[in-house]
Amino acid sequence: MAEFESWSREQLIEHIAALEVKKNKGKQVAHTNDVSPDKQERMFNFNSYAQRKIALKFCYHGWDYNGLAFQVTPTPLPTVEGVLFDALCRARLIDRDAGFEGCDWSRCGRTDRGVSSAGQVIALKVRCSLRPKVSKEASLNEEEDVQKEEEKEGQEQGQKEKEKEQEQGKREGQGQEPPIEILYTQVLNRILPPTIRIIAWAPVREDFSARFHCRYRHYKYFFESLLPPARPLDIPRMQEAAARLVGEHDFRHFCKLDGSKQIERYERRVTSATISEVVPSRSGSEKPLYVFDLIGSAFLWHQVRHIVAILFLVGQGFEEVDIIDALLNANASHPNPDPSVPFLERRPLYDMVEGLPLVLWECGFDEKDVKWRTDDYDGEEVVVPSLMPSTIQLRESMESALAASRIKTSLLEHFLQTAAEHHPTPAVGADKVVRVHAGGGRIRHFNKYEPLLKRKRGPTVTDVNETWKNGRGPMVAARRAAKISAAGRMEEEEGPE
Repeated sequence: MAEFESWSREQLIEHIAALEVKKNKGKQVAHTNDVSPDKQERMFNFNSYAQRKIALKFCYHGWDYNGLAFQVTPTPLPTVEGVLFDALCRARLIDRDAGFEGCDWSRCGRTDRGVSSAGQVIALKVRCSLRPKVSKEASLNEEEDVQKEEEKEGQEQGQKEKEKEQEQGKREGQGQEPPIEILYTQVLNRILPPTIRIIAWAPVREDFSARFHCRYRHYKYFFESLLPPARPLDIPRMQEAAARLVGEHDFRHFCKLDGSKQIERYERRVTSATISEVVPSRSGSEKPLYVFDLIGSAFLWHQVRHIVAILFLVGQGFEEVDIIDALLNANASHPNPDPSVPFLERRPLYDMVEGLPLVLWECGFDEKDVKWRTDDYDGEEVVVPSLMPSTIQLRESMESALAASRIKTSLLEHFLQTAAEHHPTPAVGADKVVRVHAGGGRIRHFNKYEPLLKRKRGPTVTDVNETWKNGRGPMVAARRAAKISAAGRMEEEEGPE
């Protein structure tokens, strides 16, 4: 303070004013850094950058999300598309204000709440690192400099060619090509939560649709047999029943009817339906893990989960294998030629299985349409996988999630062993309760089992469609269409699995 004692009043005022200016500048910098992500995205000029259409292949944990598809109404859990869209906006790969329609978003197949995917695919237009777009004003300025640039290029051309040859020789010696595109996998996986992982991407043509260009969809449903006192599963019986699903059939009794879609044709082609053992039992106390693999071109709403429910009934001996033929005999214009097979115009009422074990395993495309790649190289040649940072980070995050899951499984197994010291395993049928396998560790309890063909029947397809059209359906559809339009969202497809 001694240094200010000799200052005049005017000098002190001038010094205080200088300090105020410095303080205000600091506040302005801090305010700039506090701009919200949404405002920063709006400040980013997407028109200054080139775009390309790509497909993204990704996996996600279905139990953490309210399904794949973005919803215009609030949901208890986030949707996969909602989280993915937000990550793409934060990475400035798409424009938030343009919405889903603005980036030409398409998905391969919807999955319901709790259902996971190991190979879901979407297609959309994103910002790329190709040469930025040039405005007309910039183009005129560029023309004025052409003459100067040509003179400069004449002097530098020789040196540039020499450096280019040296660099090309260096790359050929290393056997690599440099990446020339944005590292889409790495950029997005850094923003996305560990429950969603981008696995690969591919450049696609402008008219490519992840939904309509998909040639097949492969679903897996994982399950175990039940322990006493429940009836165990007879796997060979289930395999025999699954084989009868192959071919083109009417699957209206293996799905949930939805009047809002006004579907009248329920024929779908199944190319493969098999049951196999995934993890063999290593000891008498361990239960083997099985998987039901179903491959087809397209599926109805909840078709896979309804099919598995019937397979469980067959496997536990509650229904005969022939029940598959009866449930498929639903179209009066194409009845089963075997007169012993009953015709079912209406579906017997039964519950589908849980969605937790269901996985959209793969979405198949023609190689000419999609050539998957990682961040290694953006070219026409086949990409040889290498240990780039994005690969290491991807595997590390997925292996960490697997390790945590195994630890939880081990803890639960030890808890069961502790309980077994005081509570022995009962015999099959130890009580009078009927236990029906519901998948995902769930069991449904009944006093007695009622065969499917003796149960009450649901409405026909015509009844469902007419009820929707003559009721509140049109008003609900108009309201939903308005919400979808306001959200910039594409129309929904046939229905989720």
